[in-house]
This record gives sequence, structure tokens and C-alpha cells, in this order.
Amino acid sequence: MCGGLVRGDGVFPPAAYDRDDESPDDQFYTVARKVVHIDDGAIAALGRLYAEVLPTRGRLLDLMSSWRSHLPSQRADQVVGLGLNAEEMADNPQLTAHVVHDVNRDPRLPFDDAAFEGAMCAVSIQYVIHPLRLFREVRRVLRAGAPFVVSFSNRCFPTKAVAVWHATTDAQHLMLVRTYFDAAGGWTDVRAEDRSPGGGDPLYIVSGRADGPGPPPPVAGQ
Repeated sequence: MCGGLVRGDGVFPPAAYDRDDESPDDQFYTVARKVVHIDDGAIAALGRLYAEVLPTRGRLLDLMSSWRSHLPSQRADQVVGLGLNAEEMADNPQLTAHVVHDVNRDPRLPFDDAAFEGAMCAVSIQYVIHPLRLFREVRRVLRAGAPFVVSFSNRCFPTKAVAVWHATTDAQHLMLVRTYFDAAGGWTDVRAEDRSPGGGDPLYIVSGRADGPGPPPPVAGQ
């Protein structure tokens, strides 16, 4: 982990980002888990949302990626996955490239500024321990106006989800993720939505667009 980082980046006290399993995340994800984490109805709803929001040309970043990205069939020219398991990402038919990188160990993303036309993080935000740093990094690697879509449901690997996630409801999760966008800065048109299809897994979305010519300067102590 990068020196000097404080869990939670000041959103809540560091203990709010404690986890039952504090072993290194790359060890936890050593074994490929080729399963989907939401049901077919929620997957279809997420695909429809992506079709509405994400561009069909250019380059997309699939943050905390796995073996499925749930993108619609008409996708961008390039989709780059960033995750912890190379085998899973190599088996993802929608990725054109992938990078193994632990955002909890090092929130800095290994990409140039303004490298992507859109980004998404599907059903993984509950595991992030440096949310503001990560959201600022996503802003840095996006072009101005590019969307960032964060989705989640009511499922997780419980031992790896942060304490504040366990202590809050689904409605409060929407507020929490919106707080990440707002507190990180550099985002506009931030929206929190319940896109649950009904009759199965719920689906919640918080999205925003990269604002202005570049990311804001870091806040002291965060």
C-alpha cells in the first residue's frame, strides 16, 4: 500500500473502511471466480443503462474488472479491464486489453491523463478503501464530459466489504457513493438511481461526468 494513505480519505473515520478479512486483496482473488454477481434481470438492466450512458466509440475503462463486463453488444472500440485476476479478465470476451492492478494497495491508475471516453465499476465499489483517491484518479484518466458509471446490488463478498457498507442500507449506499463523487470533486451531472428490474436482484446506479479541463488539486491530508 502507498505510504501516507489514510483509509476512507477523510469521508468517514478510517475504521469505517475496516474489513473482516484484512489479508492482501491479490491473495483473496488469486483463484479465478468465474461467476456473475447479479442475476439475469439485473445484468440486462445494467446493459440497458450502459447503452444509454456509455459511448459506442473510443476507449472504455472497466474498473475492478472480471470475466464479464455486461456491456451491450454495440460497445466501444476498446475496452480495457483493470482488476486482480488475469485469468478472469483473459476470459472476458468484451475486453480488448487488461491490466492487473490492486486499487486498494495503490489507487493511482496506470494510465495517461484523458486516456478514456468512459469508465464503469460494476458491483465492486463496496470493497474500495480509498474512494476519494480512486474517484480522482478515474477523473484524471477520463476526457472532459466522459461518463463514469458505478453500479451495485445487495450482494458482496462480506469479509472484503468495508464496515460502512455493512452498516448502511441500500438507499444509504446510493447516498454514500454519491458522496464519493461530490467529495472527490471534478464531477458534474451526478445522478443516483434505482434501476432494479423487479422480481430479482436490485440494481443501483450512481453516475457522473468528468467536469472541466482536468481533475481538481488534491486536498491536504486526503
